[in-house]
Amino acid sequence: MNKRLWNAGGLLAAAVVLAAGLSGCQGEAAGPKLEAYDKQYLSYFDTITSVTIYAEDREQFETYEQIVSSELERYHQLFDIYENYEGINNIKSINDSAGMTPVQVDGAIIDLLEFSIEQYEATDGRFDVAMGSVLSVWHDYRERASAEPEQAAVPDEVELFQAAEHRNVDDLVIDKEASTVYLKDPDMRLDVGAVAKGYAAQKLAETLKAEGVEHALLSLGGNVAAIGIRGDKKPWRVGVQNPDLKSSEPYLHVVDLENMSLVTSGTYQRFYEVDGKRYHHIINPDTLMPWDMYQSVTILTPDSAMADALSTAVFNMELEQGMALIESMENTEALWVLADGSEVESSGFGAFTER
Repeated sequence: MNKRLWNAGGLLAAAVVLAAGLSGCQGEAAGPKLEAYDKQYLSYFDTITSVTIYAEDREQFETYEQIVSSELERYHQLFDIYENYEGINNIKSINDSAGMTPVQVDGAIIDLLEFSIEQYEATDGRFDVAMGSVLSVWHDYRERASAEPEQAAVPDEVELFQAAEHRNVDDLVIDKEASTVYLKDPDMRLDVGAVAKGYAAQKLAETLKAEGVEHALLSLGGNVAAIGIRGDKKPWRVGVQNPDLKSSEPYLHVVDLENMSLVTSGTYQRFYEVDGKRYHHIINPDTLMPWDMYQSVTILTPDSAMADALSTAVFNMELEQGMALIESMENTEALWVLADGSEVESSGFGAFTER
């Protein structure tokens, strides 16, 4: 699998799995005795994916696990921007056909892109899947720096702003009736890395609920979605990664989750260095450079796709603007870790943290 695909690495996922297990994984709910079963995957979204599902027995868990692996494979292939798959039109197919022809796609891609346009408008462009041309430039420089660290460099401003001329979201044409997507600009590229894992986690949670799962924790590269509470009637406990990787404390907080999602965007997830300065993967749509006001932004909200999109959007906002957006939304909270390591919480974030 191409290791360049997704924005978040496996480090955060591992942290979440550890924190989720702090109080053990077995218990008994009303009715049949339930036991927690765990599974990890390394083949999807270039990150560690883990699931914990309470089931009556291993046979029932294996039935659920087949659903999980099938759905993960499906979304991984649909949202891939680098690889082709036989018989599947995906995001790469749309990019490859830019300026030439509409591409008929699965309804999940239509749904994801419509949601992304809504979030582009709701966040004043702070979240933008049409920025693929710009993100591609940064991706290439990051790849070269990984292969030859001594040759690490920062993209030229002219190169970045030339690429930015091809990020007009109005050039993304969706025909829902025909189930087609067309990019009018031949040099435009979509990049859904800032929302794909959250969307997949949300849809997977919905599918599992429909199959009767009442207690589960899903973590797609740290994009966490909790179904209900644990089988022992305790909340799921998930760690918020400390962005200071040199700290002896791996988590800033332990958060209690029930039917909620938690997503963090941070400067520590994917980056390279030039002359001792870190250049991370979260690119500000105005400056076209990594935004260095924060070390990380964590979002808590019921919908994992929304949490994923907001974590990027709020990361690219001034604190006052981001706070105003979060406080205007129901059942949504945020934690900012500023550049100096200090923390700022939205008004209700503390209600979810362990005391």
